[in-house]
Amino acid sequence: MHAPLQHGISGSESEGADSIVVSGGYEDDEDFGDLIVYTGAGGRDPATGAQVADQELTRQNLALARSSTDGLPVRVVRGAGGDPARAPASGYRYDGLYAVTSYWHERGRSGHMVCRYELRKLRPDGSIAPAPTAARPTSPPRRATTTTERIVRITEVARRVKALHGNTCQVCGAAVSTPAGPYVEASHIRPLGRPHNGPDAEANVLSLCPNDHVRFDTGGIVVHDDHRIEDTASGATVGRLRTVPGHSIDPAHLAYHRERFGP
Repeated sequence: MHAPLQHGISGSESEGADSIVVSGGYEDDEDFGDLIVYTGAGGRDPATGAQVADQELTRQNLALARSSTDGLPVRVVRGAGGDPARAPASGYRYDGLYAVTSYWHERGRSGHMVCRYELRKLRPDGSIAPAPTAARPTSPPRRATTTTERIVRITEVARRVKALHGNTCQVCGAAVSTPAGPYVEASHIRPLGRPHNGPDAEANVLSLCPNDHVRFDTGGIVVHDDHRIEDTASGATVGRLRTVPGHSIDPAHLAYHRERFGP
């Protein structure tokens, strides 16, 4: 479940993290069960465990941030040294998959800057469990409260499509830069699940920046079979969909999308 014997974060900067251990190793950790506010690695005195230096967004810390930007789940293992209300009585226990919903820097209890991560438990259907009402993370406000819990679609198909396009948008060509590396989103042309029943296949996925993802999902733009992009409000052609070898798009899915939002 967790390969390293000494590190709390397992993974690499390029591939993201695959598991973490929550066992009371850092004074700033907060464990609310379905929500964990986790502290990154580094900056501790090896003899006393006290935080004596700032942490940097490198190595394992960058790996966990990469899991956030790429939408990759991580395995959570709790150890006996963690919060007594949630830790096992002895040894270690695997507690399922969590989504890394955000990350940031803040000054910790010791006065040093630490990397912080919000992790939320994934339900069996892939949705994110709501945060417990008693949870009060110490992170700065980052979003308005909402009762909608999105379904997390984490697939190798989405990762491959984004990689084929070099993590750039097929509509505008933009590459969104983040501290964890380039960021782009995978958009299913014909949505997954009922009532649309689109396939989780490369031919049904586009690589889009956040702005164009919203425009596409809400019908602000549609793509024709010749890859011409139309602004639905004005009817004007605003560009052509960028394509690359190895990624073919099924015209039937484009037609389905146009029918959803067309006249």
